[in-house]
Amino acid sequence: MTTTGKQIFTTLDKGGALTVEVAETEFPDPTGNQVLVKMEAAPINPSDLALLFGPADLDNAEYSDGKIVAQMAEPFLSGAKGRHGQRLPVGNEGAGTVVAAGDGEAAQALMGQRVACVPGHAFSQYAIAEAAMCLPLGDHSAEDGASAFVNPMTALGFVENAKMEGQKAIVHAAAASNLGQMLNRICQEDDIALVNIVRKQEQVDLLKNLGAKHVVNSSDDNFMDQLRGAIDATDAYYGFDPIGGGKTIDTIFKAMEQVAVGKMSEYSRYGSNQQKKMYIYGRLDLGPTILTPSYGFGWTLSGWLLTPFLQQAGQETAGRMRKRVLDNLTTTFASHYKKRVNLEEMLTKDAATNYRAMKTGEKYLVTPWG
Repeated sequence: MTTTGKQIFTTLDKGGALTVEVAETEFPDPTGNQVLVKMEAAPINPSDLALLFGPADLDNAEYSDGKIVAQMAEPFLSGAKGRHGQRLPVGNEGAGTVVAAGDGEAAQALMGQRVACVPGHAFSQYAIAEAAMCLPLGDHSAEDGASAFVNPMTALGFVENAKMEGQKAIVHAAAASNLGQMLNRICQEDDIALVNIVRKQEQVDLLKNLGAKHVVNSSDDNFMDQLRGAIDATDAYYGFDPIGGGKTIDTIFKAMEQVAVGKMSEYSRYGSNQQKKMYIYGRLDLGPTILTPSYGFGWTLSGWLLTPFLQQAGQETAGRMRKRVLDNLTTTFASHYKKRVNLEEMLTKDAATNYRAMKTGEKYLVTPWG
């Protein structure tokens, strides 16, 4: 017996029209180790927005009840050719109650429980999820558990990755985000030095109030002095950047190299031998990543995504991370929301343009039955 409910879909046609809409859909019965979750809460994360809207023009879009039609300009339209004509569900993570389960042992064990899950279509009244990707929430509310996976596991993943690579300090850009605040708490607990890069004084104040020791403001005239000082104090030659485009990583590499050269006893025309490594884990800036190598030859730039990291780290590490998140869900890994919206309210102009701006402290929570 199929279950019917509302769900959000996004479709981009080859002419550049992007349609995002709430529609009735049927959800099949779960099989094997699948479960059917009645979704109660789902956060709108930056990782959702690329598929939901991408760089479409929301300011000049057409808005009607539960529907947005916007235009996608070039070169982004051609760049998204692989999705032309596909009607795609959206929403990486959320939380709700398991109302049906496949006949697999892991699925049956979750029947009737409230879980956090990562179905990939969480902006919906129901979602099919794999039991292995569900986290039983016990007495926690759905709102407590809605953001239990992407940001907490990513922030924890950064620290685990750093430890695996023998690092004791991290540089983090756009550091006042919900994820950045979690990373601060984790680094303080695990005695990992953290250099936070932000762009506003109020973000400096926010992180300092959370106990952050090294916070540098890219809007200040002496930003490079601040950054070099923080790297010098921490030996942070390793970091993570969600911005992606522009010169953020180039600037960080320059500061790292200048600190390393300052510690050399002899001049080398090749620069320092200090290894410097940065990972891009997001594209807040959709423009090109600009590098002007003037920082020796010992630098590496790579990409980082949570799922491949968890596969590489193995089940034991992933299980330990999940337990730590659940044990500290309302403290270290707590998320806070500016506003709660139902599926139709999510697609109003005020809401869409607001959460698409990804401002610090303005996270939205979708409550599909609200």
